[in-house]
Amino acid sequence: MNIPTEQDRVLIFDTTLRDGEQSPGATMTHAEKLEIAEMLDDMGVDIIEAGFPIASEGDFNAVKEIAQRSKDAVICGLSRANFKDIDRCWEAVKHAGRPRIHTFIGTSPLHREIPGLSKDEMANLIHETVSHARNLCDNVQWSPMDATRTEHDYLCRVIEIAIKAGATTINIPDTVGYTAPRESAELIRMLIEKVPGADEIVFATHCHNDLGMATANALAAVEAGARQIESTINGLGERAGNTALEEVVMALKVRNDIMPYTTGVDTTRIMSISRRVAQVSGFPVQFNKAIVGKNAFAHESGIHQDGMLKNPQNFEIMRPEDIGLAESSLPLGKHSGRAALKAKMKGLGYELADNQLADVFVRFKELADRKKEVFDEDLIALLGDGTDAANDRIQVKFLRVICGTEAPQSADLTLSVDGVDNQVTATGDGPVDATFNAIKQLFPHTAKLNLYQVHAVTEGTDAQATVTVRMEEDGKIVTGLSSDTDTVVASAKAYVNALNNLIVRREKTKPEGV
Repeated sequence: MNIPTEQDRVLIFDTTLRDGEQSPGATMTHAEKLEIAEMLDDMGVDIIEAGFPIASEGDFNAVKEIAQRSKDAVICGLSRANFKDIDRCWEAVKHAGRPRIHTFIGTSPLHREIPGLSKDEMANLIHETVSHARNLCDNVQWSPMDATRTEHDYLCRVIEIAIKAGATTINIPDTVGYTAPRESAELIRMLIEKVPGADEIVFATHCHNDLGMATANALAAVEAGARQIESTINGLGERAGNTALEEVVMALKVRNDIMPYTTGVDTTRIMSISRRVAQVSGFPVQFNKAIVGKNAFAHESGIHQDGMLKNPQNFEIMRPEDIGLAESSLPLGKHSGRAALKAKMKGLGYELADNQLADVFVRFKELADRKKEVFDEDLIALLGDGTDAANDRIQVKFLRVICGTEAPQSADLTLSVDGVDNQVTATGDGPVDATFNAIKQLFPHTAKLNLYQVHAVTEGTDAQATVTVRMEEDGKIVTGLSSDTDTVVASAKAYVNALNNLIVRREKTKPEGV
């Protein structure tokens, strides 16, 4: 089939920093949000939903600074259907070159019960709040939350009201991942045909993956007339997640013969941002994840390997370099210099500033002294290791464990807490449990350990272990991450990293009622 000469443009709206961050434990630091926003802007994402400004002072400041630093992307903030939320949102996004206010309200029967509004009362509220947002900003997006379970006649009515009030984008959220591709397309098609003014605005699709159909539902909506896809990196998001940005973008690129649409996304940056989001969120990408999974371009079957050797197109419908996956090359070693490290990192999609390079180089040399070969994955793990911040209140200074078949196992640990070194020896059911018990003794806390996860970065007995720790205290969920060739050391540093993040979270306050 010939590729059409004229291509419809589909806008890519990324909500990794808002909807994605709502995944339990995926909270990012201020600096991490700024970094991810910059990467999204550089890769050509059209709209970045930077956060929910009313949620906390930290969220407001992050959205505001992202707006101030923005280059090409529209910077959007989310707000509920009330003047206070909308005003706070505008205060944060107004600093962007291209700001947008995104306001929403749940319109399905179940969601209308929450505020106890009648259909008429809700319709009036939609008119008032969208009008207020439009008086502040000429780029307003409105969403009827749980649209796919809203009565069609009422959905048409409130969308018409929002358009007349000044909304320039109407988003149709499948909030609970309930719809299916044919239904998704029929809904968009029906709205375009029935709602007055529909031809003057952009329809967006926002799909969740509860039934595993988010990507299919989003693409079906586009074929029916939607021209904005809301998505997240790696499909991050509440419950089963959102439409994965990398999946819809690459689907449109690879199957452009049957889906004649273009995006502005530089697909060669996909792999680097996927890896970084996985690192800062603490949510590893599953090995068989489409596009960005570790096995997405791996071939083990003899038939597949033979076919790949003869012609890669036999078993690969896209090239690894299309998503920025560097072809494997000789690993670095302990004799490699800064220039080689910088070049290698650039090849992996990471442009390091001088101070970043200096920090990574020190840790690279330490790792190279312990490993025969340092592979690409090792370098990426080093870059994502957040445990060396000089201003952390807690730092691991010394750790020695005794383990084996004879119980109990013990850990001799020295921690620096606020610059003061303290030592303790503790026992536990295994070296990791003993180490965690020692940390609790030196820094008492009530946080509950929700997740302890270890995976090897590369193969071999000298492989780095990347450890993820997720903790919860009074509703605050934080993640710690660290890598080391010693699994127990990585575990201790990840646990301490989580505690440092918890200290930061404790210092943040939220407004009443949020």
